[in-house]
Amino acid sequence: MITSENIWQDISAIREKVPLVHSITNYVAMNNTANALLALGASPVMAHAENEVEDMLDIAGALVVNIGTLSDPWIRAMKLAIEKARASEIPIVFDPVGAGATGLRNNAIYVLFPSGPPTIIRGNASEINAAALSAATTRGVDSTESSESALHSAKRLVDSYGSTVCVSGAVDYVLDGENMIKIHNGHHLMPKVTALGCTASVLCAAFAAVNPSPLKATAGAMATMGVAGELAAESDFCRGPGSFQVAFLDALYNLTFEDLRGKLRVE
Repeated sequence: MITSENIWQDISAIREKVPLVHSITNYVAMNNTANALLALGASPVMAHAENEVEDMLDIAGALVVNIGTLSDPWIRAMKLAIEKARASEIPIVFDPVGAGATGLRNNAIYVLFPSGPPTIIRGNASEINAAALSAATTRGVDSTESSESALHSAKRLVDSYGSTVCVSGAVDYVLDGENMIKIHNGHHLMPKVTALGCTASVLCAAFAAVNPSPLKATAGAMATMGVAGELAAESDFCRGPGSFQVAFLDALYNLTFEDLRGKLRVE
């Protein structure tokens, strides 16, 4: 079980240590995820060039690999970064955005996972099913299935790669080889804002940079996302998806222990 005290300890560590999160991510998510990391207290960097991704990991606390907008040079850069992170024992968060939609995305997963099994894999149900080589298909980056439906696939990924897996949805499921945590926080406006799933992945990386337990880091990040989403929706400023996005960043920045303790819903 994870508690508000556990999560707050990690948030405090992030704000104190300001870990650098190196993200090889998609064009849609770059601005959103960078701002979310800054609001939380971490430091973002987004380097995609093959001739610098390894050097950037010399100063990074975690690596995020996001396959949302792929190209062959990016796949090569991702492979180099994953191999360097694995050799340097830097946590790797893999976000299989749109997995199952095209052969390029599926092939990227097949190539990249063996390069260095991810520390954490986070995706929606369709993406997790596709990443586990199931027969599921996905409609772009929107999940067509409930998070519960992907638990079997998530367990296959855990068994195959030793990763901690998060299936995000109305309920977020975080599991490793021995434990499963359910997180019930969040708000229905969150899926209406592009790149909030990608934001969840970079927050997992920030937490993993300060917490050696991938399970606790992932659960803490997802709970923080959910609580911030609830606070954003409750703010007087929020009128819909556009203002929600701004309110969400403010909620991350202003998050307090009392907010967590009052809203956290996990089992």
